[in-house]
Amino acid sequence: MQRVTARLVAGLVAAVLSLLAEQCWADGGGPSLAERVIWAVNAGGEAHVDVHGIHFKKDPLEGKIGKASDYGVRLPILRSSPEDQILYQTERYNEDTFGYDIPIREEGDYILVMKYAEVYFAQSQQKVFDVRLNGHVVVKDLDIFDRVGHSTAHDEIVSFSIRRGKLSVQGEVSTFNGKLTVEFVKGYYDNPKVCALYVMKGTLEDVPKLQPHPGLEKHEEEEEEEEESEGGEEGGKKKLPTGSKYRVQSGPRTPNPYAADNSSLMFPILVAFGVFIPTLFCLCRL
Repeated sequence: MQRVTARLVAGLVAAVLSLLAEQCWADGGGPSLAERVIWAVNAGGEAHVDVHGIHFKKDPLEGKIGKASDYGVRLPILRSSPEDQILYQTERYNEDTFGYDIPIREEGDYILVMKYAEVYFAQSQQKVFDVRLNGHVVVKDLDIFDRVGHSTAHDEIVSFSIRRGKLSVQGEVSTFNGKLTVEFVKGYYDNPKVCALYVMKGTLEDVPKLQPHPGLEKHEEEEEEEEESEGGEEGGKKKLPTGSKYRVQSGPRTPNPYAADNSSLMFPILVAFGVFIPTLFCLCRL
């Protein structure tokens, strides 16, 4: 009897704990951000734990593919917390296409976050490349300097899902065999690179945002205002009338030659005709 009672009590306790767990999950008490990250690497650098608790491991491509660079460690990286600037200061680049293979065992919704900062070039169109995910181009013509400027953190975020052996990303679908391949594709301008990257379970809303960049936001606002003003001018633009006072003059005003009195010039011509006609008549009579 006591054993039966003990089993009933244990079953009730387990049920209560399960309900509490479900309630905590519903209230937002699910896995933390760090627990949802299934793979993370500090490209070209050492292992690092960021402010969110994400464990970035040492670059597994060290000594195998491409070159590691810590050129950026001499520079402060805007939009990044001081503790995590190292994630943007080191990088791996290659003179040809290269990438990382990431094992994924479970179905669900995932996010790929790639971290970048341009620490070398000081103008756009110097380093431009694509990013592929299992053959799908998910980032086209990435020009980091053109996006955010020099020594400024920039995250490229790509959402994808895996269900029933299929990978779905940006409207495209392909067969998934348990391995996610992220490739940085060689383009016409310099070499492809990446500073850090990670894959996590979740949605776009779960990804931590970079710190605001007042200068960048102001520039974007100015561009939007210019586009709006241009659209308004084009939509409401009216041609000025020919006689408008706003018409641009190409030179100083000149008198109209057709407005002058030419009667003095016509008198000699009339006299010549008066003499010529009788003379011609007389010659015809001879």
